[in-house]
Amino acid sequence: MKPTKTRSITEKSRLQLLHQYYAYTGFYEFIWSAIKTALPYVVAFIAAVALANQFVDVNASLERLTEMLPVFGVLTVFFISETILGLIPPEMFIAWSGKMTTPWFFLSILAVLSYLGGLMSYWLGQLITKIPAVHSYLEVKMEKQLKNSKKWGGFLIIIGALLPVPFAISCMTAGIIKFPFKRVIYYGSLRLLRIFAYGYVIFNLL
Repeated sequence: MKPTKTRSITEKSRLQLLHQYYAYTGFYEFIWSAIKTALPYVVAFIAAVALANQFVDVNASLERLTEMLPVFGVLTVFFISETILGLIPPEMFIAWSGKMTTPWFFLSILAVLSYLGGLMSYWLGQLITKIPAVHSYLEVKMEKQLKNSKKWGGFLIIIGALLPVPFAISCMTAGIIKFPFKRVIYYGSLRLLRIFAYGYVIFNLL
């Protein structure tokens, strides 16, 4: 019994130390700040899609688009979407690849394009910081937030790569805060895992 009790106390102490570390380094503040910043855009996007669906079946329209365009056209639309805010859900394109004669080949192309689109978004974020007004705002009013963002930027990339949130926005944010590009390449590679995992699930449902 004693070893078990000692181990339990040790694990609790580790969790307390971890909590204290995250609180001290500003991790919780960073997460809350990121949620507050992203929430209005997410809500606005959902509202816009809901409103558009009242007049047009958005999913059906996008599905017809993939049927009308040639393969190169579909891949181009996907790459543009994954580079600029990632507004079109990648699941639609994954389902499209599942209908091809070589689904895993096209899924692999989608995975690479999604990953490259995120890297392109990073450089778009870098370009945004060249705008004088943006540069001044970031350097003066967002100094503290930027410091924490640079520290926890890897976490931001991982969330964008694995969870159903726009990967492009995470990468663009990383570019704006000047998070090291080598780390974006490393953490962003998890995007490949997400595309293949979703592909496996969707292919088994088709």
